[in-house]
Amino acid sequence: MAQMIVIYKTPKNPAAFDRHYFDVHVPLARQLPGLRRLEMNRGPIISLHGAGEVHLVATLQFDSLSDINAAFMCECGRACAADRQQLAPHANDVQMFLFDTQIL
Repeated sequence: MAQMIVIYKTPKNPAAFDRHYFDVHVPLARQLPGLRRLEMNRGPIISLHGAGEVHLVATLQFDSLSDINAAFMCECGRACAADRQQLAPHANDVQMFLFDTQIL
């Protein structure tokens, strides 16, 4: 399995961000080919180093890294990536991590 973790910093207008994220972005993401599971946090993000600037963490699961790549190369994936720019217009507003997972 492979995962994509997306971490959004707290936006200037959290209510507007949430409306757009759940009304527009999530429905787009659910259409990604090969997507096995989509999860996001509920409630506050707790850090071992005190209060952070994180507003939302999303986890997308696919069968492989190549499936993630294929999903974001298709029309739906490009639309999803473009819409992400609406949510986090600056590179430092979001972090993304893509990796293979191994069950131990």
